[in-house]
Amino acid sequence: MDLRPVALGASVTTYDPSRPTPAAIVSGEVAAHDAPHPLSVFDMFRIGIGPSSSHTVGPMRAGLAFTTELTTLKPPSHITIDLFGSLGATGRGHSTDRAVLLGLAGYDPETVDIETVESILPALASSSMLTLPSGTQVPLNIAEDVRFVPRTVLPYHVNALTIAASDEDGTVILERTYYSVGGGFVMIQTNDDPQNPEVSSLATSQAGVGIDVPAPHPFASGAQLLAACDAAGLSIAELVRRNEEAVRPRETVNAYLDRIADTMFDCVDAGTSAAGILPGGLDVPRRARALAGKLAERLTGIPQASTDEAGASSGTSPAEGVRSPGARAWVSTVADPMRAMDWVNLFALAVNEENAAGHRVVTAPTNGAAGVIPAVLGYLVTHCPETGSTPGVAAGPATEDGAVTPLAHIRMTMEDSSETSSDDPASPEACAARRRALVHDFLLAATAIGALIKTNASIAGAEVGCQGEVGSASAMAAAGLAQALGGTPQQVENAAEIAMEHSLGLTCDPVAGLVQVPCIERNAIAAVKAINAARMALWGDGRHTVSLDVVIETMRQTGNDMLSKYKETSEGGLAVNVVEC
Repeated sequence: MDLRPVALGASVTTYDPSRPTPAAIVSGEVAAHDAPHPLSVFDMFRIGIGPSSSHTVGPMRAGLAFTTELTTLKPPSHITIDLFGSLGATGRGHSTDRAVLLGLAGYDPETVDIETVESILPALASSSMLTLPSGTQVPLNIAEDVRFVPRTVLPYHVNALTIAASDEDGTVILERTYYSVGGGFVMIQTNDDPQNPEVSSLATSQAGVGIDVPAPHPFASGAQLLAACDAAGLSIAELVRRNEEAVRPRETVNAYLDRIADTMFDCVDAGTSAAGILPGGLDVPRRARALAGKLAERLTGIPQASTDEAGASSGTSPAEGVRSPGARAWVSTVADPMRAMDWVNLFALAVNEENAAGHRVVTAPTNGAAGVIPAVLGYLVTHCPETGSTPGVAAGPATEDGAVTPLAHIRMTMEDSSETSSDDPASPEACAARRRALVHDFLLAATAIGALIKTNASIAGAEVGCQGEVGSASAMAAAGLAQALGGTPQQVENAAEIAMEHSLGLTCDPVAGLVQVPCIERNAIAAVKAINAARMALWGDGRHTVSLDVVIETMRQTGNDMLSKYKETSEGGLAVNVVEC
């Protein structure tokens, strides 16, 4: 691949397969130190649907790429889909079949509406016809034409799928093999030899944008990142921003950061608004809505009408029964110094329940770990004085509606201060501007850490286990929080290292292949861990024994040594020891 950068004035919106893309760096096709530009915030945080970035978002993008290529060829009479390795092992639980079919129907994970997501399989089951974007209808029997092949692992990557289209005579019109390499990134095989594959990056709406434009402050390791910050006199967030703005205007960067943050907050509010049973057959009840009501009552002292965890109206206070003697009546009240932890748990549960339902989330850095960063970001904007909260009083989450939408009052798009200003630092406009700036700093610092982990190890549970998903998200969140709370580059790096170090060895063993047990609770635990890591780092001066680079390399080696049954195959751990009822 030609790594010569394009001219700074050249268009960066047109995909050119000869140019290095984020997917090529993530997959290892291009070494991180050979890339002119580190991974961007546009690469680290992307909007999609649940429940998995590698098993849902990536395959959906593959299906969309296939159907786009197919429009230039003869209309097919038959389409088959083969899901190999981890996609075959846990594809049903991760809705991989639905994702590929959505892509083939012409839908993009970033924009598809949830009603379409939930209706495509029933529609196919009743009609046995798949409508392509061209309007062509192709007969498709889901049970026969979507094949799960878990025992076949293609050499290039454990997440592989092949899509083939043929005519009425059975002649193959188009056949492509794709590899979903984590975080929604996809590689496409360019030759016909599965044992010696040659691959290139699959283009997306953001692929290739700026990745080959030289960054003013390039880095490929934590040591290089700290050295670059020291040389330029910049914080990690400032350095990442300089790199971003070398490619895109500041307004574009800020608008994307606003959109990512607001989508995260939207997801929290959607999760706390919903009740019922999560799909998939495990009969896991949503807990966020009921917990939100309990926390609102504890914080305000006002009894809340509620629904139980299955979604049924109880007509009683959610906290009724916990006021008996010895029932910890002080917990999560204004008098509880640890009450923030309950809200952090709530934010994480809400997001991951939405992810498990197949709804819209931000891949951060994966869907399975999508709740960690929103939960810590929620903590920042509701409990930290730096963003306008007042410790010791009933401030923070919105509780007027019983915390049905606890973050409804916080949206970055409502806080764009470009057209309004105030000389009063205590004015609502000034507070909103500071909060928006700190949220941006959080996401920019998290981007730097995620980029290092993605390019030097892996974020795919199918490759390294959940240490690469939840562990990476925890490290990113710890770094983001440390940055927002005023940490030095050394303290921010230390926060990320602490969170990642204490996630080493974490397995990916989803029960029934669903991103529910233990994934939903695991995000809450990782969010609390991230906050603790940031606080520990901020009490120090940044000096520590184990560097972030060492812990990332250790995570990579641990993932390589981990048995495959603990890497998103549902063949070991909790996946086989929990009885499915």
